[in-house]
Amino acid sequence: MSQIIVRDLVKTFRVAERSPGMWGALKGLVHRRYRTVRALDGISFSLEAGELVGYIGPNGAGKSTTIKVLAGILVPDSGRCEVLGRIPWRDRVPHVRQIGVVFGQRTQLWWDLPVVESFDLLREIYNVPEPQYRRALEELVTTMNLQPFLDTPVRQLSLGQRMRCDLAAALLHSPSLLYLDEPTIGLDAVSKLAIRSFVQQLNRERGVTVILTTHNMDDIEALCSRVILINKGRILSDGPLDELRARVSNERRLVVDLIREEQWIDDPEATVIRREGARVHLRFDPTRVRAADLIRRITARYAIRDLFVENPPIEEIVAQLYEDVQG
Repeated sequence: MSQIIVRDLVKTFRVAERSPGMWGALKGLVHRRYRTVRALDGISFSLEAGELVGYIGPNGAGKSTTIKVLAGILVPDSGRCEVLGRIPWRDRVPHVRQIGVVFGQRTQLWWDLPVVESFDLLREIYNVPEPQYRRALEELVTTMNLQPFLDTPVRQLSLGQRMRCDLAAALLHSPSLLYLDEPTIGLDAVSKLAIRSFVQQLNRERGVTVILTTHNMDDIEALCSRVILINKGRILSDGPLDELRARVSNERRLVVDLIREEQWIDDPEATVIRREGARVHLRFDPTRVRAADLIRRITARYAIRDLFVENPPIEEIVAQLYEDVQG
C-alpha cells in the first residue's frame, strides 16, 4: 500500500503586479492588477513505504509547494492527496504526529531558548510519552553529536549546528515520513556529510520514508535511487537515477592521469572535453565502444599513472533536461 498518493494536484496563487516607477505605484493603489501562477499544474505520483526520493527542479518549479501540501500547510485547488490514508489539511492533528518536516531556510526551534528546552517544548506539543522521548533524545544526541551545544541558545548556533538540531527536532516524535526541503543549503562540507549519513541511516535502518528537495546534486547521487523532476508545476520525469541519465545521453566519462603532461590523447572513439594539467577528461558512447576496449587502446599508446570511468555529473544531466523542455 502506498504511503503517499498524489493525483492531478493543482495549486494556484494570485500575485499582485504593478508598473515600474512612482506613477506605477500610485496606479497600483487605485487599481491593483493580479496574475495567476500555477505552482502545481496537475502533478501525480505515489510513494511506497521506505523509499528515499529526490524531488528536484529549478527555483519556482513547485517543490516547496508540494511539500507544504503534503504537510497540510497548504490546501490545493483540486486533485487528490492522501498521506498514510489521511487528507493532510483536513486531519492535521493526527497527520502531523506521523510526519517530520525540515525547511532549510526556517527553523522550528525557539530562537532565544537553549536547544534542549526547544526539544522539551516539542515533546509537550506532540504529547510524546516521557520514556519514549528520553530514548529518542538520547539516540539523536549521540548520532548527531548534539551534546556540546544542547544548552546553547539557538541564535548562537552555527548554520550547520542549527540544521542538525532541526533534523533532530523533526524526529523526536518518531515519524514514519520525513520531508526535507533544502536541508543542506549553505552548509559546509563536513555538515553536509553528517546530515547525508544520518538520513541514509534513518532510511535504511528504521525504514523512514524520505522526500528530499534540493539543488545540491551531490545529495541526490549520495542518497536517492529514485528521482522526480518537476518544472513549472509539472512533473517531467519520475524514475531511477540511471533512467534519468539515459533519457538525456548514454555518454560515459574516462578520466586519465598521464605520466607525461605534454602528451595529448587522440582516439577516434573518444572526445577530449577538458584538461587539467596531466589529467585528461574524455567522453565516449558505450554503445559504440566498450570501456574495456577503449582503456586497452589508451594504455597501450600512452604512459598512464591512473584512470577511471564515471558517469557525467548529474548537474549536466538536469541542465540538459531543462534546456530540452524549455527549448
